[in-house]
Order: sequence, then structure tokens, then C-alpha cells
Amino acid sequence: MADGMLPLIERGLDVEVRAAATVWNGWARRVPVDVGILEMKRLIIAFAFLSMAGAAAGQRPAPPPACSAPEYRQLDFWVGEWDAEFTNPDGSIGRGENRITRHEYGDCVIAEYFRQPGGNPGGGDFLGTSYSIYDRPTRSWRQMWVDNQGSMFDLRGGPVSGQPHSFELVNVEPRGNPPRSMRMIWADVTSNSFVWRWQAQQPDGAWSDQWVIRYRRRGAAAAAP
Repeated sequence: MADGMLPLIERGLDVEVRAAATVWNGWARRVPVDVGILEMKRLIIAFAFLSMAGAAAGQRPAPPPACSAPEYRQLDFWVGEWDAEFTNPDGSIGRGENRITRHEYGDCVIAEYFRQPGGNPGGGDFLGTSYSIYDRPTRSWRQMWVDNQGSMFDLRGGPVSGQPHSFELVNVEPRGNPPRSMRMIWADVTSNSFVWRWQAQQPDGAWSDQWVIRYRRRGAAAAAP
């Protein structure tokens, strides 16, 4: 390959030159006359190839942004401003609101801010916050929930198939007396609505609803009856 480039190199060389300068390992050195013009050309070509290789190494493509894999977008259907409605044990209708974001931590974390006016004992608002992220080492979603009633839940899960719901997170540490597993599921998911269920696992393994919330995206028209 180097020999094929010699005619091109020769056009830029003065065949009358009896000595030339070249660079090797950062030092300038004189090429002796008895080395010969051909050998000098070979050194120049080798140096040119090394320079090109160094430049190419410095132009490696930048790594992709953090959390850009498609798995990190599996919970994006939840993002938005939501109006919440649920039926209380006495048959009355309770309401709340939930704001879900994903941009506070560079598209890596889904953050939740739930508020139920008057939902706290004594008439104060019930407030809860969670942070969810796809955990690549375990290939699962993780969520940490905390609220102003002193509750804390550490949950793990992700998308499911073959179930009446599409996404679930299960508490990794059983709670209550007696201790039992809890989970949250998202069902009947559309672009503007879904049903969220907080469930407890029974001794026979079945799941029973503890709290069912019907969500509608704020500003979306109500579905026709």
C-alpha cells in the first residue's frame, strides 16, 4: 500500500534535497544523506499513517446518554397530570390528584407526587411520593414510596404478560400483622386513563383489593357511557 502511494508523495518532494527533517517520538532528527530518498519517503508515509490513526482514535463516537435504553421508557404511560377517583368503604367518592414526572433526573427516574385533600387523620391532606427507576443489573423496576403517615414501601417488578394488568410492583418485604406481601398493579391502561389497584396477598396466594383508584389524565374528555 505504501509503495502505491510513492508517486503521490514524490510530487511533493524535491529530489534535489540531500537531507530532510522528520519527526519521530516527538523529537526532530535529521535524515542522513546515505539513507536514500526512498527510505525517507517510507518514513514519511509511516508517520502519516500513524498520525491518521491517532486522529481517528480521537474521533470515537460519544457514548449514548444515560438511561436511553428502551427499558427505561416502559413506565412512561404513567407520566402526566392525573385526576384520581375512588370509592370509600362507606360508598362515598374520594378524590385526589397525582403528578408524575420523568425529567427531574435526566430521563432516568419516574417521580410521583400524590395528594388526597383531607385524606390524613385529623383532616389534613394525605401526601405521598415515590421514585421509580429501571434497575439494569436485575432487569427489573424498583420503586421507593414514602408518605406523611409514616409508611415506606420498597417494591420491585415491571411489565407483565398473560395477566389482566400490564405492569406490577411487589413489595420486597412483607408488611402488616401478620406480615403479607403487597403489590400495586396498573390495569386497563389507555393514553388517558388507567385503573390502579393496591392489593394484599392472601394465605391461599390470591390477591385482594385494598384500594382501587380510577385515574383520568387531567384535561382529557370523559369516556362516553
